[in-house]
Amino acid sequence: MSEQQKALFLQSKLGEFAVRSTSIPKPGPGELLVKVQTAALNPLDWKVQKYGVYIEKYPVVLGVNIAGDVEEIGEGVTNFSKGDRVISQGTYEPGWAAFQQYTKTNATTTTKIPAHISYDEGSTFPVTLSAAYAGLYGPKGHGVGLDPPITESAVGKYANTPIVILGGGSSVGQFVIQLAKLSGLSPIITTASLKHTDLLKSLGATNVIDRNASLSDEVRKITDQPITIVYDSISSAETQQAGLNVLAPRGTIAVITPPTIKSDEKEILRIMGHLSTPAYVELFQTLYGQKLAGLLERGLIKPNRVEVLPGGLAAIPAGLKRLEKNEVSGAKLVVHPQES
Repeated sequence: MSEQQKALFLQSKLGEFAVRSTSIPKPGPGELLVKVQTAALNPLDWKVQKYGVYIEKYPVVLGVNIAGDVEEIGEGVTNFSKGDRVISQGTYEPGWAAFQQYTKTNATTTTKIPAHISYDEGSTFPVTLSAAYAGLYGPKGHGVGLDPPITESAVGKYANTPIVILGGGSSVGQFVIQLAKLSGLSPIITTASLKHTDLLKSLGATNVIDRNASLSDEVRKITDQPITIVYDSISSAETQQAGLNVLAPRGTIAVITPPTIKSDEKEILRIMGHLSTPAYVELFQTLYGQKLAGLLERGLIKPNRVEVLPGGLAAIPAGLKRLEKNEVSGAKLVVHPQES
């Protein structure tokens, strides 16, 4: 194998992207080297470029959604073999990002994917599934605190407890719907463009509300139970306020961007799907290292729909612009780095 690879670099703060050659990282103890077959684009990636946030050192390789093949195995790793098809969540640290042909992953948070899941489909899980999972199952103060549906006793545990999910058509929203179904939450009420109604109901939503309708009015038509759980997978100022308005006193709203709302009687949680967040480390190691492969094999969690961008890594900047302009709905944009 060559010692060099192609990677997409953000060359400077607020700068431009460029595909360049760089060295292939070496996996250390407990790590894997993965040949990246598919990388999915995430809204966080365009925000880094446009606003200059999160990154201190440039040039930097972005991308956090990884699907590919195990190429090399680090010392002490016994549960993976070369050629295993896997997914993992990247970081913006050197050697760990998705927008390159080879990347490192931690074995404890890497998941083997079953044969019926393609690389493209597999790349849609990391990050957005993490945000959905952390929001619902993170410990109190860092999540709603529900028991994750990975044991027999927790599956269906929360029957007759309603949840409202803003932005069900988004990648995060689709995973929140599926997890809510596994947990037994009902009714599962979501907002979306109504063109996504059939898809979202197939994932588990019981009611789909037009995203432009009055949320409080529409929820009252569906249930008279107090809404104690709201997950805002869009988290604009408008959706946060709508979610807060429908939430009952002492209820919890999870948002994925900095909160723009305040309340003395309702809990507002900012959810970050980082694998290294101390409150989530054990949660994610259990999910990705032990349980997710089985959930995927049994079809209990389904991937997002995808749109493949031809051209490999060079196609990413135009794709990020589409995300920035809100021109993508109901699908995840993906690229094939090996085409570069």
